[in-house]
Amino acid sequence: MLTHQGLPTRAGTRPRTTSTFPHSQLDQQPDDERHLDAILAEAASWPSVRRTQSDISVEGARALSLDPSAARGPAEAFMVGHEFCHVHAGGDLSLHAMLPVALAEEAARAGWAEPHFLVHTGQAPATVVLLYAPRDDHEYEVVLGLVRASYDFACGSAPRSGSTR
Repeated sequence: MLTHQGLPTRAGTRPRTTSTFPHSQLDQQPDDERHLDAILAEAASWPSVRRTQSDISVEGARALSLDPSAARGPAEAFMVGHEFCHVHAGGDLSLHAMLPVALAEEAARAGWAEPHFLVHTGQAPATVVLLYAPRDDHEYEVVLGLVRASYDFACGSAPRSGSTR
């Protein structure tokens, strides 16, 4: 279990990313999409989650959205509509997710994420982060926990027992 107060530090240096649209991870990509496919499959099993095409990201980006009746989180828990997370396309296997501010900051400090570049200009809420692509099974577990925290945020509930999973 991952706790908000104890994210492990991500190994290695941060990947290079863009500071223009589309906000993308440029290196340190995994060899295949199996970890992201597993994250999306797991998330699809959570109550009220719909897998859709992203309404805000690049063509081919796969999104996680909530049924409207379950979307009880604050406006800053959603990118657009009821979309709370998406996986990029075109060889970029990073994700964008919405996290409570304290967790977004902790994920950035621990090396798992960075604020969307528009956060620095005030054009996006501090809740939107780019989660780096998981490169191995350990990183998959951490990123899955952060996606679960994004889901909980969108549902308007705190993570159970102080955990992100």
